[in-house]
Amino acid sequence: MYSCLSRGLRTKSRLCPGYVSSQSPLWNVDPFTHRRPERCLHLRTSAGNLWQPLAHILSGQAKQLPVAAYLMSTSVHRRRLPSAFPVLDEALQPIHNDVFEANLRNSQACQERYIEYMEKVKKGGGENAVKRHTQRNKKMLVTDRLRMLFDDGYYFELSPFAGMGLPYGDIPSAGCLTGIGKINGLWCVFIANDATVSGGTAYPITVKKQLRAQDVAIQNRLPCVYLVDSGGAFLPLQSEIFPDKNQGGRTFYNEAIMSAMKIPQVSVVCGSCTAGGAYIPTMAEETVMVHRIGTIFLGGPPLVKAATGEEVSPENLGGATLHAEVSGCVDHFASVEKEAYETTRNIISTLNFELPEEDEAGVEEPLHSVEELMGLAPRDYEHSLEILSRLTDGSKFQEFKARYGTTLVTGFARISRHQVGIVASNGALTHNASLKGSHFVQLCDQRDIPLIFLQNTVPMPELTLSQTQAETNANRLKAQGSMMSAVACASVPKITIVIGGCHGAESYAMCGRSFDPNFLFLWPNARVSLVAPGHSAALAQEEEDVEKINKRLEKESSAFFSSGRLWDDGVILPQDTRKVLSDCLKIIKQQEYQLSKEKIRTPLLRM
Repeated sequence: MYSCLSRGLRTKSRLCPGYVSSQSPLWNVDPFTHRRPERCLHLRTSAGNLWQPLAHILSGQAKQLPVAAYLMSTSVHRRRLPSAFPVLDEALQPIHNDVFEANLRNSQACQERYIEYMEKVKKGGGENAVKRHTQRNKKMLVTDRLRMLFDDGYYFELSPFAGMGLPYGDIPSAGCLTGIGKINGLWCVFIANDATVSGGTAYPITVKKQLRAQDVAIQNRLPCVYLVDSGGAFLPLQSEIFPDKNQGGRTFYNEAIMSAMKIPQVSVVCGSCTAGGAYIPTMAEETVMVHRIGTIFLGGPPLVKAATGEEVSPENLGGATLHAEVSGCVDHFASVEKEAYETTRNIISTLNFELPEEDEAGVEEPLHSVEELMGLAPRDYEHSLEILSRLTDGSKFQEFKARYGTTLVTGFARISRHQVGIVASNGALTHNASLKGSHFVQLCDQRDIPLIFLQNTVPMPELTLSQTQAETNANRLKAQGSMMSAVACASVPKITIVIGGCHGAESYAMCGRSFDPNFLFLWPNARVSLVAPGHSAALAQEEEDVEKINKRLEKESSAFFSSGRLWDDGVILPQDTRKVLSDCLKIIKQQEYQLSKEKIRTPLLRM
């Protein structure tokens, strides 16, 4: 807000007439230099280039113009500090070839399973359901809708494997697609029902996935777009959908809270909105509805006939014409789906964001190929530096406390020019490693630097077999508790990638799911369980029990089992990790560009 004119004073150049002299009572004496700052504080009229000194305005000498006619003039040019981080020279050594080859074989097997799952979820509800959706109902597939909505047809999908392998069967993509994409350059969360899966019916996992997407929007202050095509809740499982705090009704609570937080929400009705689904478009800030295929009603024509004996068409009961012209439930009428998505893009362009110019030039790529991460996806608990050198700009990394607590690697780096603090597992989380982690997390919080956790914890806690071991473990517990507190209380964004094991209490200190990271992803080789398979002997007495538990752990600890239950935000391939981290950092940073976000207002209430 202040523009210093000391150079103009020295060179006797033409000064701004709004100059406030060093004798002005508006300025205090600097206690360090014992001088008054020679600065200009000025305002510009909205009508032209006339400059008025703020001192005159405050003293009442500029009464010819109303205060509302003045705008602050700011001219701040910022640049990042140059990166002077050392380069990690972590080329693969011949001595590591055997480990690399073993890891690579395991990663390739995991990637085959990843591709198999991806092919399953892409089929949606199956061939017959797709034909019924597109040919009989004359509707677009959800993936085609998203490609039409987002810039260049690109979007970043969250939890695509959610709903697979559940006790009540496979629900591909949990019956809805969620993720983040750019609309007119602005990152937006989307929640899009897939009506080829049981007609868009909501299962418990569907509700959980929708709530997680809303959490992402709230935590990162992202606009949210709902593509609604839902037949309501799956009644046989209503006890797991309706009554509890984080179940069906929470979606509508979140909509109200997001509106109060000035997080924009736009809804597109491109199919049925029946029962509870009808509240989503009516609570959004702006709603677009597609003619003939979009309907909104609490009870459809069959319920009307059963209650009154009257036969009525879906269009007359709750179609786009009715709600655009009579009820006013929707704001925009679209004749066809293509028009609906064009209208939605136009709505997003009205949002009050001021985005910077994108400049991807000058981003340093890692010196080593990201494809090598397939052979570095760990089956043990070491070699974190080799992974970092394939993720950071220019393979540069400024390590913090390199010689202390060496089983935890901490330090600073840049990913696509975003400065980050990295906390990476490199063995057991010992007493010294935990204190080091606590120190580093607090340091990043102090400097407002986002944190990235690369988690690969030990398969089971160390047993207490002697008094000396008991003292060591007690000290370790206290230090780990300190690190947990630091992670939980850090206000900076946090992203967690589980690159290996996610086991026991150490996973909490490494920002596991319960510690609320902004995003959490798994590599396909990751394992998520209380103890790793094959390490349950200390927890069971009988040999039969040990064998039974190990078999169960082998199944339930897999990354795909975890992702099917939405314990994470998705499984990502190791070679895609840098791209995913880059996108996440850009997404998190976008909230800085929203204008007037500080003022909290009451929720927008529709008529």
